[in-house]
Amino acid sequence: MEIATRTAHIIEALRLAYPDAVCALRAEKDYELMISVRLSAQCTDERVNQITPALFARFPTLEAFAQADVAVVEEYVRSCGFYKHKARDIVLACQTLLRDYGGRVPDTMEELLKIPGVGRKTANLLLGDLYRVPGSVVCDTHCIRICGKLGLTDGTKDPAKAEQQLRRILPPEESSDFCHRIVLHGRAVCTARKPNCAACTLAPYCRFFQGE
Repeated sequence: MEIATRTAHIIEALRLAYPDAVCALRAEKDYELMISVRLSAQCTDERVNQITPALFARFPTLEAFAQADVAVVEEYVRSCGFYKHKARDIVLACQTLLRDYGGRVPDTMEELLKIPGVGRKTANLLLGDLYRVPGSVVCDTHCIRICGKLGLTDGTKDPAKAEQQLRRILPPEESSDFCHRIVLHGRAVCTARKPNCAACTLAPYCRFFQGE
C-alpha cells in the first residue's frame, strides 16, 4: 500500500475512533494555553490540568503573570518538573506578550518562536488550536513514537525531522486534528509500555504490527 493511501486510511480510522480531536490541556484564554503547553514539557497533561486551576486563579490576568514574582510561580508549578525554568519562562513570556504583541498570542511561527519557552511543538499547537493554521504538526512523544511504528516517519526520534516528514504526507487541513488524535490513541491503546495491538484500529496499516 502506497504511503498516501495508507496515510488516508490512518487519518480516517483515527477520525472514527476519536471524533473529538481536542487538546487535552484545559485553558480558556490564549495565554493560558501557551502556559499549559510550556508546563507539559516532560510532564503529563493530567498533571498540568491538576495544577493550572490554582495557578490561573492566583494570577487571573496576563498582567498578573507579567508582574508575578517568579519564586511564587515556582511554588504553583513545582510538581510539573523543571519548575524553575518553567516559572521563569512563564513570567518572561507574559511580559513579552504585553510588551511586543498587545497582550495577544501571535499567529505566526516566526513571532511565536521569539517568545521565551516557546519551541516548534508549542508554536504548532498554538497555531493549530488558536488559529486553525493548516499544516500545524505537533510532534510530541506520542506522535513521534506512534508515527514511527506506523511507518509514517522513518522512526526518527528527532522532533524537527519527524515534523518535516509528516508535513510531506499529511494533508495540511488534517494535521492539527491528526496530532491530537494520535495523542489520544497513544494514551488509550498504543501505550509506550504495552501497546494493545489486538484492540488497535490502526493495526491493518501499522508496519510494526505487520512485522515490516
